[in-house]
Amino acid sequence: MTDQVENNAEAAAAEGQQAPQFAIQRIYVKDISFEAPNLPELFNTEFKPEVKMEMNSKSRQVADNNFEVVLSVTLSAEVEGKTAFLAEVQQAGLFFINGFNEQQTHQLLGAAAPESLYPYVREAVANLVGRTGFPAIQLAPVNFMGLYMERMAKAQAEANGEGGAAEAGSETVQ
Repeated sequence: MTDQVENNAEAAAAEGQQAPQFAIQRIYVKDISFEAPNLPELFNTEFKPEVKMEMNSKSRQVADNNFEVVLSVTLSAEVEGKTAFLAEVQQAGLFFINGFNEQQTHQLLGAAAPESLYPYVREAVANLVGRTGFPAIQLAPVNFMGLYMERMAKAQAEANGEGGAAEAGSETVQ
């Protein structure tokens, strides 16, 4: 079996084909905002927040085989009907993608790249909330491939005239 793998690699090299490449070039914060409008008054209440999260990702090609992906997360928390905090993070990455077909590239930009950025968003949100004096908030893991597949199914249903309008790339998690 090893000989077969080596022979396939040699054949691909001989034909001038390169193996597909997906690589992170840079990860950076594009925008970050935090508000805690009802402090210090809320420190006198029990912190049992109702937390809502909205998430969206978008991508654009910035050069040959280089794509910027921005994962935007808005997290809001209310305690006893008052806003405890509002955090907005736009975590971005520059990704090198080469050797994939259009559908595979779309999937990498819609699922794999945001999944790569999400741990940085989680860290930024935990850091921002922690600086307020509130207990730490840890965002739950997200199945980006599952969300991507749902968006594609909705888009297909809309193209076939079967559904209402859906906002591509946006999810609300409670």
